[in-house]
Amino acid sequence: MGLSLKRIYSNKPFDLPADIQLRFLKRLSRLLSNGYTLIEALDVIKWDKELYAISNQISHLLKNGIPIDEAFEQTKFHSSIIAHLYFIKINGDILASIDKCVDMFEHRLNYVKKFQQVIRYPILLTSIFLILLYALKQFILPVFLELFHSNLDSLSIVQLFLMMLAIVVRFIMVSAIFSIVLIVFWQVYKKRCSIKNKLLLYSKIPIYRQYLKIQTSFQFATHISSLLKSGLPIKEILTNLSQQQQLPIIAYYSKLMTSELNNGYHLETLISQLQFLDKQIAIIFQKNINADTLQ
Repeated sequence: MGLSLKRIYSNKPFDLPADIQLRFLKRLSRLLSNGYTLIEALDVIKWDKELYAISNQISHLLKNGIPIDEAFEQTKFHSSIIAHLYFIKINGDILASIDKCVDMFEHRLNYVKKFQQVIRYPILLTSIFLILLYALKQFILPVFLELFHSNLDSLSIVQLFLMMLAIVVRFIMVSAIFSIVLIVFWQVYKKRCSIKNKLLLYSKIPIYRQYLKIQTSFQFATHISSLLKSGLPIKEILTNLSQQQQLPIIAYYSKLMTSELNNGYHLETLISQLQFLDKQIAIIFQKNINADTLQ
């Protein structure tokens, strides 16, 4: 069995493989679309030995009154999946939420695979370059030093090159150590850092801030659209978004927007001032007042 019951029920965290998560969601979506209830669908999924432990865990939690998003969270599904499932408690549309999870997570896995394929060759070339650099410094240049020992002009050139090479190697080593220390420090510090300070830090990182802006805008638009379909007013939607915990930036922005709406500000004005939301979203809110058109 791919995931043993002992493992799935233990309190120790484990990594649920992404392909297993996607396969489970697809199976669940297909069964729900064929008229099965959620519990019935989970019972059918138990027939697959590799998915038995996951399905059994979720079924057990649901039968004990645990909401579906928390059941998936305890079974160690990805946070983006849990964020979509959170809103089932609001809109009550399980099938639509599961289908969105499937589409979103499948796209995510495809992009991750493409990124891994793209980054594989630069990493390989960099590794080969570092090995050659080390071999050049340790074995080849000392031989040249001995060969040109009698020729002062050539010797000085080789010594200069050796000195520059040593500086490059030290720089790479120091950069690597600094990066490791920075990553460890951030892992410890980010738990105590407020979301406001995190966003300030993210805004200083050129490439990452653009990626985060695209991701946050997509998440915000997706969840707003989903909740508009359930007939909720925009203020209530923002309140619900502020209460979820899987998307901290969305929750923080929703709290700010709710507070400012209470002070009489227009939503499109508020959105345009938020750095990690695309300005086009503000334009859409400004031009589409009708809820059907907006969603």
